[in-house]
Amino acid sequence: MTYSRTAPSLSVDDAGTPPRMPRQAKPRGRRFAPLVAIVAGHALLFYAVSSGMMSKIATVVMPKVVTVTFVASPEPLTPAPPPPKTVPVVQLTPTYIPPMPVLSTPQVEPTITVAPPAPRTSQPAAPAVAAPVTAAAPPAPAAPAAPKTITGVEYIRAPQPVYPSIARRMGESGVVMLRVLIGEKGQAEQVTIQKSSGSEKLDEAGRQAVLRALYKPYIEDGKAIPVYALVPINFQLG
Repeated sequence: MTYSRTAPSLSVDDAGTPPRMPRQAKPRGRRFAPLVAIVAGHALLFYAVSSGMMSKIATVVMPKVVTVTFVASPEPLTPAPPPPKTVPVVQLTPTYIPPMPVLSTPQVEPTITVAPPAPRTSQPAAPAVAAPVTAAAPPAPAAPAAPKTITGVEYIRAPQPVYPSIARRMGESGVVMLRVLIGEKGQAEQVTIQKSSGSEKLDEAGRQAVLRALYKPYIEDGKAIPVYALVPINFQLG
């Protein structure tokens, strides 16, 4: 058997317009696609709510709220300060004190007097007495005799005492008597105070002056020997 398919014949109506083509019917799947998507979205949302997944998503997405509570430390209890004392103000009346009068002290030049040396007097030698010649044991060595004291002394360089300024301002004066040990070379080997002037400053000034002086050696029997001499130093305000 053979079939032949022939195209439908087109006929023109009486008005002369061609006939319209018939519309093609849409497939059914495209018409139900939006409805299926809506139903699937609602089903997925319902599943997420029922299974707790929505709360987990909200917990992850939403920030956590941290509550911080500040507790103030209690203030220490301090006792209340006592009220200030009221002190009466006493006004002192100034007392006039008259100034002390200034007394002018006259400036005087000090005078230092060194007593002139007295003439030396030598003691007469005792006459020799002949002793009987007897056989005796050898004599023991005699102890050295103490230097004798002479009344006069001669200077090569006389003492030059210096009046202490403190003693001069205080008006101190007097005569100091010094006992000097003159050695074989005419130097003062020892100086002691025989009689004080009443002022320690004047006594020390006189002693230093006598120590610096130079004396003529005392000669006896052609030989220089040490002797003691008394030297007065007079400190006098003129």
